[in-house]
Amino acid sequence: MATAKKEKALVIVESPAKSKTIKKILGSNYTIEASLGHVRDLSSKNELGFDVNNGFKPSFVILPEKRKVVSKLNELAKKSDKIYLASDPDREGEAIAWHVKEVLKVPDDKIYRIEFNEITPKAVKYAVEHSRQIDMDKVQAQQTRQILDKLVGYRLSPVLWKQLGNYHLSAGRVQSVALRMICEREEEIDAFTPVEYWSVTAQLNKGGKSFEAELTKFVGSKIEINNEEEALKIKEDLENQNYVVSNVSKRETTRKPTAPFITSTLQREASSKLGYGVSKTMQIAQKLYEGIELDEGSVGLITYMRTDSVRISDDAQTMAKDFIVGNFGEKYYPSTPNNYAKGKKNVQDAHEAIRPSYPERTPESLKKYLTDEQYKLYRLIWNKFMSSQMAPAKIANKTVDISAGDYELRTGTSKVLFDGFLKLYKDSDENAEIKIPDLSEGDELTLEEIIPKQHFTQPPPRYSEASLVKALEEYGIGRPSTYASIITKIQQRQYVEKQDKALVPTFLGKTVSKQLVTQFSDIMDYAFTAGMEEKLDLIADKKAVWNEVLQEFYEPFIDTVNDVMSNAQKIRIESDVTCPNCGRKMIVRTNRFGSQFLGCSGYPECKTILSLDKSGAVINNQDEPELSDEKCEKCGGDLYIKIGPYGRYTECASCKDRKSIVKSTGVTCPKCGKGEIVERKSKRGVIFFGCNKYPDCDFVLWNEPTGEKCPDCGELLVKRTLKSGEVIECSNRNCGYKTKV
Repeated sequence: MATAKKEKALVIVESPAKSKTIKKILGSNYTIEASLGHVRDLSSKNELGFDVNNGFKPSFVILPEKRKVVSKLNELAKKSDKIYLASDPDREGEAIAWHVKEVLKVPDDKIYRIEFNEITPKAVKYAVEHSRQIDMDKVQAQQTRQILDKLVGYRLSPVLWKQLGNYHLSAGRVQSVALRMICEREEEIDAFTPVEYWSVTAQLNKGGKSFEAELTKFVGSKIEINNEEEALKIKEDLENQNYVVSNVSKRETTRKPTAPFITSTLQREASSKLGYGVSKTMQIAQKLYEGIELDEGSVGLITYMRTDSVRISDDAQTMAKDFIVGNFGEKYYPSTPNNYAKGKKNVQDAHEAIRPSYPERTPESLKKYLTDEQYKLYRLIWNKFMSSQMAPAKIANKTVDISAGDYELRTGTSKVLFDGFLKLYKDSDENAEIKIPDLSEGDELTLEEIIPKQHFTQPPPRYSEASLVKALEEYGIGRPSTYASIITKIQQRQYVEKQDKALVPTFLGKTVSKQLVTQFSDIMDYAFTAGMEEKLDLIADKKAVWNEVLQEFYEPFIDTVNDVMSNAQKIRIESDVTCPNCGRKMIVRTNRFGSQFLGCSGYPECKTILSLDKSGAVINNQDEPELSDEKCEKCGGDLYIKIGPYGRYTECASCKDRKSIVKSTGVTCPKCGKGEIVERKSKRGVIFFGCNKYPDCDFVLWNEPTGEKCPDCGELLVKRTLKSGEVIECSNRNCGYKTKV
């Protein structure tokens, strides 16, 4: 009896990093190949790639860099009995699957869509057994977002070019709103006036044990101390009082664990606890999701990291229970399992929260297989998930009120009676228990010292990447898959720079935001932008028609654009600075590289220019140049650091030789092993990266190296921005490794 021929199947994923993990699960009858993200984009034959007069019908073309990929996919597809499209389980992934389907020259009935939230044997095999057709509503929601973003970018950017005379400027539907947030916060900080206030603390003693109590009330009302005179008067009064414990209250509280991570909370916690930027967090999480090489082969360690759902599967809950009970005991598991509500509308609840794929794989058991950064992020995810399934903590709180004549002071302490979930995870760096003596009502206390202290109210803090993500999420602007790219783009465009962890708008960013907010109030409105996100959700849920949503947006939008463009004049931004040579006003100008500087309004009669830093402040280093630690290579003279319209440079005090100051990436040159890769600029203003030992070493890259090596071939990985988003890819073009940020 002849044995039945086994079917050959092709599984097309987005990233080659997943291939090893999935191949191990599915076996030899499955060929795993990567599309390397999107294979098609809107055509550039007409300006936009879609016809606004024909229901916004899009026209797509294969991306030039993906022609070889598409050719290979077709070769493999023709040899396969079934083709499974296994791109990521979100709208972007659904769109990628549809585009791949459209370029495959095989019958549609051979093509199936599969999705999995984690790369585990159970999840992947279940997905293959329960394949489906492509969800065109999700595809159309993604397509609508793409068209909206292109409409806004292509129609608003020329307004900025015309008005500001800078062809490097661009606007974005969501990025420009994020920029507005940062600029408005900076305006609040600039307008803030500090208000003085004082606190008074008493150092008290009972039985040889000192402790502090803070002044809270005077004659039964909350006390406010506005200046030093008031504080010193109170100090004098308090030094002549008797201190008696007037009340001791005790209460026991229960503190419940918080939900496992979603994209935004992971980004925020990784920032505060680990110091990782949003993009870095997503890069590391992507690798943990796609697969890490263990002794048994490549294993996906976490679930999909782009999600806004706090739901977890029944299987994950059971595995967590088994681990908690087995390792910590029954008392550490709650009487009923912890389930978490969505918390906000428009949650894509098809996905799970971010959690370990195998809860039994502890961070310590995997440490030897992970880089330091991977280990720290995995530990954060594992601890958060496991703690979310644990019993509440029990806390004993004691509050002590102390009377001193007409004044009342308060102290207190809290003690953990049962640590529960705190055994694994604390949401913030909590102070150790404050030690105070055992106090009872009527106890008389000895005064040691009265300590008045001056304070000033503080302005609102600048946004960090983490707090901006939180603000975007609260406003409903963007979605988990977009937060990293939003923050990356506004920095790449030099609208915002990072100082320590704070996002600070540059002078250019402030100028662009002001122009957009003034002229396009609807597009830049928080509620309007959030409303568009809701409409995209409605399209995905079959509750709205995609081209009707676009038409509703387009008509008032293009009317506004046309009106602004018809009246747009080049704006002369006059500064408060007067020309040091002729006394006329200096105005803001832009050089051919997009940098801004001050030029005399009397040009060409007066050619005086002043350099600006990114905040828009005048740099006076021509008057007080900074002495460099290095010496001139030509004559050995002193070098001074200066800043011109084209950036930082050194100038020799003796021979006047000038050299640009290059920015180091901190990556060792892989060719010579001695130099460092630094950022350089060609004569045409194009940024590239090369060895600082040039001309002895001619190693060069066109994209910024990450410092990490390709897991497939060992060459350097670089960052690159495509139309479809930012990617990390191998610098060896013959390798093909690529992964989304």
